[in-house]
Amino acid sequence: MLTFEQVKNNETIRTYIQRADESLIALGFTEHSFAHVTLVAETAGYILETLGYPARTVELAKIAGFLHDIGNLVNRIDHSQSGAVMAFRILDNLDCDPGEIATIVTAIGNHDEGTGQPVNAVAAALILADKSDVRRSRVRNQDPTTFDIHDRVNYSVQKAKLEIDREASRIFLRLTVDTEFGSIMDYFEIFLRRMLLCRKAAEALGLQFKLEINGQPLM
Repeated sequence: MLTFEQVKNNETIRTYIQRADESLIALGFTEHSFAHVTLVAETAGYILETLGYPARTVELAKIAGFLHDIGNLVNRIDHSQSGAVMAFRILDNLDCDPGEIATIVTAIGNHDEGTGQPVNAVAAALILADKSDVRRSRVRNQDPTTFDIHDRVNYSVQKAKLEIDREASRIFLRLTVDTEFGSIMDYFEIFLRRMLLCRKAAEALGLQFKLEINGQPLM
């Protein structure tokens, strides 16, 4: 069976991720390279492992997390769909089980807030893991005077932590925000659809989604 470590160390996959991120650099987007996809993979795995899903399902979530943004190689627009098609070809060439390919491809094709839905547990975990990666180190622009709203919001987040309280059936996204660079209203202006999708994803996993910013509950 194909493992997360094999996918993570596959030179073809790593080339596509790197080149996809180069396109986003040219467009002025935040970091979508190995730091992002590795964190998303590990977080998606953490979510399903904490909820007691089988080890193989956890592994599939990690694989989906590592591959989820590969479609940016084609174009930022509809990157979830193009990434799903790319992942299908890559995984098929690696002789991955068809059922497992189906799960991974479905998750990748449904991770973006424009068209995505938490249609299975892996997709739900991927959505939550991806949308919770907000942090200062993703901002490439080093001149705060030229920040756009996405730069301001990401730069303002000093700490982000996703935690599950199984007893209360809740999942918390806790953010520490420096309002000198971005306001809480800025965060909601660009991330409201993402947070609503996170709520759907949490519900699909039997959880309530809770957002806290600077200790204050907001969702």
